[in-house]
Amino acid sequence: MVLAQNVGAMGTILVAASNSHTLYTFDSDSPGVSRCTGGCIAIWPAFSIASGQIPTGGPGVTGALSTITRSDGTLQVTYKGMPLYFFHSDTKPGDTRGNYTGWSLVKP
Repeated sequence: MVLAQNVGAMGTILVAASNSHTLYTFDSDSPGVSRCTGGCIAIWPAFSIASGQIPTGGPGVTGALSTITRSDGTLQVTYKGMPLYFFHSDTKPGDTRGNYTGWSLVKP
């Protein structure tokens, strides 16, 4: 499940319900296509779910959630078609260390 959560100065952004960690999109991706592979995916782990699960959104999540199948067979969650990621240096809920050039916080 994806939640809309207020994170101080960053405003309301999307987080994963499982760990309350911030979700990001990669500016080089396009709807339905992840271009983050190799070393990129080690730093920016895909927000994935188990086969057979369907991503859902909590209150305030207004866009469509879906999945794409990555080249390794995992299902990556998408929001409004864009693949979602975590940032490896975000260690606790509310961290937004991955908010820099080329990556974007996901707004509901």
